[in-house]
Amino acid sequence: MSVASVIKDMEPFIGKEIFLSDWTQVTQEQINQFADSTKDHQWIHVDVEKAAQGPFGQTIAHGYLTLSHLPFFSYQAPLKMEGATMGINYGLDRVRFINPVVSGARIRDRIVLTAVEEKPGNRILVTQTHTIEIEGQEKPACIAQALSMTFF
Repeated sequence: MSVASVIKDMEPFIGKEIFLSDWTQVTQEQINQFADSTKDHQWIHVDVEKAAQGPFGQTIAHGYLTLSHLPFFSYQAPLKMEGATMGINYGLDRVRFINPVVSGARIRDRIVLTAVEEKPGNRILVTQTHTIEIEGQEKPACIAQALSMTFF
């Protein structure tokens, strides 16, 4: 399948929600492991007793931990491109951490296909807007525009 035909097939979905994930829980163990990995042991993330007295009443996930769920959610999305040989993370355009994710909360991802662009070398640049929602919360945890480059 040609790059042009893949883009043509995807065009009707631009600006539309293409996937809503199931809920997944963010545990204190994940938060602690992320803190160990990034060396970010700020009390608001890892000190359960001190955080209980803090502004959120318990520990919260690192914003980047919330953001790091994007690959987990993206791999579940049904956006498949016939003939693709490889896809890589190309970066992020805009990221906002709007609402903290407390330990034990459940999050999910609402993905909108934002743009599809043909690039030289038989490639397609795909932009998706991810809205990471928190169960029971009106405001999302994070909104991020993620870019991926697909090779054919």
